[in-house]
Amino acid sequence: MKNSQLYKGSLNTIIMKLLEENGKMYGYEITQKVKAITAGELNITEGALYPALHKLEAEGILDVEIEKVDNRMRKYYKLTEAGTKETVNRLAELEDFIRTMQSLVNPKLEF
Repeated sequence: MKNSQLYKGSLNTIIMKLLEENGKMYGYEITQKVKAITAGELNITEGALYPALHKLEAEGILDVEIEKVDNRMRKYYKLTEAGTKETVNRLAELEDFIRTMQSLVNPKLEF
């Protein structure tokens, strides 16, 4: 599942969940956290991550803070108040989707 198309529809929710748990994170940190949590099974590329971050920022879900770290400017992303509320909604929606998919993949037939 290293670069599966299946996770792409959930990428925004994954980002939002990580920011909910960690407060603020920078892009590379997000990719490494996902890789660590999934034991390398899920690798988010920069080509997928940054457009998602920019879209979430444009939607008012994320705020950006720029900080100087080791003489370099680093962009940190964090949830806005609206983003925090939307995270709850999207996680519930994703959990419902996962339950539905599980019932399709492993149906419990009753007679």
